[in-house]
Amino acid sequence: MYEGIVQDLIDELGRLPGVGPKSAQRIAFHLLQADPADVRRLADVLMEVKDKVKFCSICFNVSQSEQCRICQDPRRDPSVLCVVEEYKDVVAIERTREFRGRYHVLGGAISPIDGIGPEQLHIRELMVRLADGAVTEVILATDPNLEGEATATYLTRMLKPLGLRVTRLASGLPVGGDLEYADEVTLGRAFAGRRSADD
Repeated sequence: MYEGIVQDLIDELGRLPGVGPKSAQRIAFHLLQADPADVRRLADVLMEVKDKVKFCSICFNVSQSEQCRICQDPRRDPSVLCVVEEYKDVVAIERTREFRGRYHVLGGAISPIDGIGPEQLHIRELMVRLADGAVTEVILATDPNLEGEATATYLTRMLKPLGLRVTRLASGLPVGGDLEYADEVTLGRAFAGRRSADD
C-alpha cells in the first residue's frame, strides 16, 4: 500500500478492464517517472476523447461526428447488416477486410444475471432500421458464449417474421488448434458447421 494520491492513482488504474493490481502499480510508477509534458498530453487526450467522441446516430459505433465513417461510406453494401455486441467487435471484423456491408452495435448482450434485457440494448433501433426493406441479410455476429447465444436466439425470433435472411457467423476450431484441446461446445459446433471438402 502506498500513501495518498499514489494509491488513489493505482486504485483508479486498477478499475480499468484487463488491468490487475500489479499492472496498475507498474503504470502508476511509469507515469510518476514520465516527463510532465507526456503526462499532460495523456490527460488532454483522455479529456478530449470524453468531450468529442460520440456514438453514430445510425449504427451506434463510436464516431467523432453524427454518423460514423462506415455509415457515411457509399461503397458499403446497404443490403447486408452485421449485428455485433460492442463497437470493438466492429474493429475486429474490419481488420479481416472480408465484410463490406454495414453494422449495428447492440451495446451489449442479453444477460438476465446482470440485469440486461432486450430493452437495454439497441434492438428497437435495429427493428426501425430494417423497416424500410433495404436490408436483405442480417448477420448475427454476437460472441459465442451464453449471453451472445441468448442474444442471437432472441434476435432470430424477432427477425424471422420479417422475411430476411438471418445468418450466424460460423464457429468451430481455430486454425492451428489441436483437437485434443478443444472444448466440447467448440468441437460440437465444428461438426455441426462442417462443409464439403471441395469448398
